[in-house]
Amino acid sequence: MVETQNSYDVVIVGGGLVGIALACALGDQPLRVAVIEALPFETNRSASYDDRTIALAYGARPIFEAMGVWQQLAADVTAIKRIHISDRGHFGAARLDCNDVGCEALGYVVPSRCMGEVLMARVAQFDNVELLCPARVTSLEQDEHAATIVIEREGEQQMLRSGLLVVADGTHSAIREQLQVAVDRHDYGQRGVIANVTPSRHHDNVAFERFTDSGPMAMLPMDESRCALVWTVSEARADELLTLDDEAFLAELQDRFGNRLGRFEKVGNRAAHSLMQIVAQEQVRDRLALIGNAAHTLHPVAGQGFNLGLRDVAVLADLINTAAVSGEDVGSATLLADYAEWRRNDQRYIIGFTDSLVRLFASPLLPIKAARSAGLVALDLLPPLKRWLTRHAMGLGGKLPRLSRGLPLQEK
Repeated sequence: MVETQNSYDVVIVGGGLVGIALACALGDQPLRVAVIEALPFETNRSASYDDRTIALAYGARPIFEAMGVWQQLAADVTAIKRIHISDRGHFGAARLDCNDVGCEALGYVVPSRCMGEVLMARVAQFDNVELLCPARVTSLEQDEHAATIVIEREGEQQMLRSGLLVVADGTHSAIREQLQVAVDRHDYGQRGVIANVTPSRHHDNVAFERFTDSGPMAMLPMDESRCALVWTVSEARADELLTLDDEAFLAELQDRFGNRLGRFEKVGNRAAHSLMQIVAQEQVRDRLALIGNAAHTLHPVAGQGFNLGLRDVAVLADLINTAAVSGEDVGSATLLADYAEWRRNDQRYIIGFTDSLVRLFASPLLPIKAARSAGLVALDLLPPLKRWLTRHAMGLGGKLPRLSRGLPLQEK
């Protein structure tokens, strides 16, 4: 039995970083917003050597500045000043430098814990945003007039009606499955081994992307001279790496990465995650939009996944706010079509670029090996090409919404 019914302008299913970022973006706007999350929100988790991190493209900074959270995040971020790209066992390397594109950094590395705490503190300041947590969606339906969601919360059922339902519940989206949204899925047959390591040399704010015959390896700069490692290997190899003692693991890492950071002296807890690409064939329907990993989950090479989702947030918030202040329907078919069209090129480029990198550097064919080595050299020697690729990777290409330009949704 449904006990209560509430009406909202926007309901966001999924209280992860992308969902909460959208709620923050819509805070203090002429909208009633609800966020539904199945798990209790975690706050005040203590810092540790094993903090997991997120790589932020430079284009994330103006978005967070416009949302009023960058100042709080800035104390915990580590700037990426340069990126070194290499192919193990082959000549050629590419070097990207923030000075070449006139920015103070190419990107930033931030502990996931810190980002979650900052976003949750910010969203709690808005009277127009309601957090429904823990709560589980038991049914939903949409038509041309509204989305209707039934949730179970504290043993009671509630019915919510919304002008727009935003699905942000992650890679294995239950809502996407419930709606039978088809996806293009590619399992890379790989796992990403993640850990924090400390080398003998300071990273000097350099991020390393090293391609090996077993998969790409990323080493991202962190505070206290730590680096965040994402090491792509086969499923069987991942199991082996997880069972090694620290000394043996560091020896294996040293062999694959080399000596650019000196000797690796310490490693924290290790974990591994299966790697796949999942792209929803539909990202909008009547009264519904999929964003973030629910719409597109990527291989972690080049660190583009969260950034692509954050740009979904910036565009969708821009369109929702424009409609709201004009007294128009925030979930209209026209708005959703505009959203899909605006996001199409960026998503296609980043999804294609990420997948192509994985496939290109995984190929054992000699002509392809030679071509990619020559390509790294050419990239390093052609500044216009390097700037173009760098700006797109930084999230600064194409038509930018207000938040991506560092502007609030509404002028005060």
